[in-house]
Amino acid sequence: QVRLVESGGGLVQPGGSLRLSCAASGFIFRFNAMGWYRQAPGKERELVARITSDGSTNYADSVKGRFTISRDNAKNTVYLQMNNLKPEDTAVFYCNAGVYWGLGTQVTVSS
Repeated sequence: QVRLVESGGGLVQPGGSLRLSCAASGFIFRFNAMGWYRQAPGKERELVARITSDGSTNYADSVKGRFTISRDNAKNTVYLQMNNLKPEDTAVFYCNAGVYWGLGTQVTVSS
């Protein structure tokens, strides 16, 4: 059974940082690309960042230079380091592995 469990969300002030984690189980993690998506209220879910099995990464233009995706294959975990957060980053962030999704973690950026 595939499980993706996100953690690390919360409330942060503009300019602050958070690190999201996604612990994966039930599949061969190191062979799979992993992604972070987000969905803000009233908007569609969008890709934030993606990392392939060999470590190649790509980012949404809106987060380039601020967010960094990484993975630890020994821990079956993918991370999203988010710096210089802005109010428009407020959303539920979801971990993705192909057709599988986590339940999401809320990120709120507000003063």
